[in-house]
Amino acid sequence: MGTQMTRDSFSFATATEIRFGRGTAAGISDAVARIGRRILLVTGSRPERVAWLSDGLAAQDCAVTAFGVAGEPDLAAIEAGIATAREAGADTVVAIGGGSVIDTGKAIAALVPATRPVLDHLEVVGRGLPLEAAPLPMIAVPTTAGTGAEVTRNAVIAVPAQRRKVSLRSLAMLPRLAVVDPSLVESCPRPVLIASGLDAVTQVIEPYISSRATPLTDAICRDAIPAGLGALVTLADRPDPAAFDAMALTSLSGGMALANAGLGVVHGLAGPLGGLSGAAHGAICGTLLPHGLAANARHGRDPALARRIDEVRGWIGGALGCAPGAAFDTLAAWVRANGLGGLDKMGIGAEQRAAAAEAAASSSSMKANPVALDAADLAALMEAAR
Repeated sequence: MGTQMTRDSFSFATATEIRFGRGTAAGISDAVARIGRRILLVTGSRPERVAWLSDGLAAQDCAVTAFGVAGEPDLAAIEAGIATAREAGADTVVAIGGGSVIDTGKAIAALVPATRPVLDHLEVVGRGLPLEAAPLPMIAVPTTAGTGAEVTRNAVIAVPAQRRKVSLRSLAMLPRLAVVDPSLVESCPRPVLIASGLDAVTQVIEPYISSRATPLTDAICRDAIPAGLGALVTLADRPDPAAFDAMALTSLSGGMALANAGLGVVHGLAGPLGGLSGAAHGAICGTLLPHGLAANARHGRDPALARRIDEVRGWIGGALGCAPGAAFDTLAAWVRANGLGGLDKMGIGAEQRAAAAEAAASSSSMKANPVALDAADLAALMEAAR
């Protein structure tokens, strides 16, 4: 089963505690109150949607300061959040929302105790210096099923001046508590559900074929890939509680897998493309996924990799009702039929694609791709995804 691709020795790190299942959100306030009392509550652009959590924390005699995130976090938003947390004397950060909200919360929690400027700790565009102080305790509560940010050790931050999205990364950034309640995902708008679901599926496929795959990440991904694909197809057609449960578990699984086995070419390109265009991360990933898989299949020479990619073909074919040999083309057509246009429709033109191909060489995600792809390969991949 492709043992050549799996490491004989490895480490595995995740959140200190994970609570998964319907109804788990009801216990958040009590759990938070046992960790801290001065809470920075990081939310999306509509904090009234999580008033139940603010009220629950207040009922536990916690002092709550809200900080809203309008979109994917950029450097200015992180700096504003740090200032808000320091002014409030926050001792704990709770982030409830999509991946952008949770990444914002992780970054703020990590940098409130820091003495250096934010840029000093950022990869690629900054100095990449390690954190010099332990982050504040952080509790992550996802309301989308996509990024798995509740169990990852990094936060993706846009730096508009550099037209890049880069990571703040540290093992210490893993949340103290991750609460994954699938019922919180059910109000997610369909376009967000599809895009984030494709991101979740990508994040169990890429670690499975990654050069850094381990026995533990393999065990996580083998069940999650077919389960996530099936749930995504179902949810594109109709709301279904069991499918929401499966998609939330796929997202959680992807977060654990990518944090320990890395990603690949899809995310290696998605980061730069998002920074250059402002297009949504999940939509980019979903659009690139079938073409990234095809590129790895075309250029790969390792029989163990070929066997794994054939497994992925079979899982995609099973979910979409097509022959394995047609899996990648069928997936590309399904993505477009379900509202995700090609890169052109996202406003990603030739200039951005060329810049992304160059920038991807320094992307941390690209380092785990199982095949070495050069700039021409990446250009061809993105051309196919137009």
